[in-house]
Amino acid sequence: MTASGQAHYPLNADVLGSTALHTVFSKSDTYFLPQAFPEGSPQHPSYTQGHATMAGACATILKAAFDGRVQFNALPDGAIMTANENGHSLVYYTGSGCEPNHGEINKLASNIGQAQDFVGIHWRSDYEWGLRLGEAAAISVLSHQSNNYVGKISRASRSPKVDGTTIV
Repeated sequence: MTASGQAHYPLNADVLGSTALHTVFSKSDTYFLPQAFPEGSPQHPSYTQGHATMAGACATILKAAFDGRVQFNALPDGAIMTANENGHSLVYYTGSGCEPNHGEINKLASNIGQAQDFVGIHWRSDYEWGLRLGEAAAISVLSHQSNNYVGKISRASRSPKVDGTTIV
């Protein structure tokens, strides 16, 4: 709405000047993000998202197994790769702000759930509550099976939940 002049929302100038925004408009005659399905957003009631539920469960298990204070290193030499400016190849990431393990696991779970939203299959709430449902299922399994775990997964494990609180 801001790009077309029909409304004025406080958007960053980088968004309004983005090549992607103008490319979408030139191809589809609208500034709205095109979706994979012509019907648009979900045409059915839905709750919760299966992809997000599984992602939430897997992320919770991984966060219980790995020390969240350790910084994520994608390559054996400790380097982290990222997409270049046009997104066609990988380059070494040299910036700051790399997430520790738990942050990277959370981002991965989020990307899995949000992908279903982007194509118009699910609503955002389906993704958000799906993550929480999966997390709750994994916490239940971990707590019931805690006597069987030795080593890194123990009763003393601390992991951040989806809402930011810490579970012990």
